Amino acid sequence: TYFHLHTRSYTMTQAITITRDDIFQQVKLSFQIPALIEQIVSRKIIISTATDLGIKVEAEELQKAADNLRLISKLQNADYTWTWLQKHNLSLDDFEEAVFTNVISGKLAEHLFADKVESWFIDHQLDYAGAVIYEVILDDEDLAMELFYSLQAGEMSFPEVAHQYIQDKELRRCGGYRGIVNRKQLKAEISAAVFAAKPPQVLKPITTSKGLHLILVEELIQPELDDKVRYQIMFDLFGAWIKERVEEVEVLKN
Repeated sequence: TYFHLHTRSYTMTQAITITRDDIFQQVKLSFQIPALIEQIVSRKIIISTATDLGIKVEAEELQKAADNLRLISKLQNADYTWTWLQKHNLSLDDFEEAVFTNVISGKLAEHLFADKVESWFIDHQLDYAGAVIYEVILDDEDLAMELFYSLQAGEMSFPEVAHQYIQDKELRRCGGYRGIVNRKQLKAEISAAVFAAKPPQVLKPITTSKGLHLILVEELIQPELDDKVRYQIMFDLFGAWIKERVEEVEVLKN
């Protein structure tokens, strides 16, 4: 490893050489080895399974996926692209391999699970219901109950409560708005109360490890199997499948 300091006009510049061994050592010291091994095994399983099933990726599909990745990464031209590749220590072949892996993963997921999405949705549709909620988390139980009764009596509005008792500036500005949440995003005790509500309804304060949750349920959204949910279910099933395959593999390290 080469380390050089150069002092000039009260400024300091450094030149540090980083080797592959340095990078691998940092990965170990950051406790990232297990996660990386799982990702490597997952990729090998995906490629192997797709090959066995005869799944192929056409040149047009690769080009479209590469264009989408450049668009997402804001790589407007060749200069931006080369700078991005250098930043991530990628060659053009590496970039193409990453694109290929993404495309073949999607095609394998669709091959294995596209026809299983609807039945899964029917059996688990409650998991995909949504709720539009506003939330204020308090530390004092007496205060939480006092505010709850004030809201019920119409003496205060939820935005007024949020403005007075939310510390986070951005959350306060939007009146405690949490957006559309589903069951998986909420603690069990909160989820049960939210999805049993009759909107618009302010829930009696719910105690968790974070404090007392004062929640306004504005709307319940019935689950619908749209493209977004279909895609989510397919890749949830695919992810579970990969995890099972990874657990079955004996990893030999050289």
